[in-house]
Amino acid sequence: MSESEPGHGNSPAAWTAVIIMLVGFTIGTVAFFFDLPWVVVASAGLVVVGAIVGWVLSKAGYGVGGAKLTTKAHN
Repeated sequence: MSESEPGHGNSPAAWTAVIIMLVGFTIGTVAFFFDLPWVVVASAGLVVVGAIVGWVLSKAGYGVGGAKLTTKAHN
């Protein structure tokens, strides 16, 4: 019986998107604390940019099962 790992976002596209969005959330949280509404809105835009970057990288072949992704076997 072979087990197949579904991949749950373990790809350069997913990691890049998550890192960009985490930076956006962090900046937004700090800006909210210091009452800087324009920075909160800009950080929300950064979260959207992160999602778009992840989608573009996925379509470029860096997503799970993508053509440019080299998979490594787990031991």
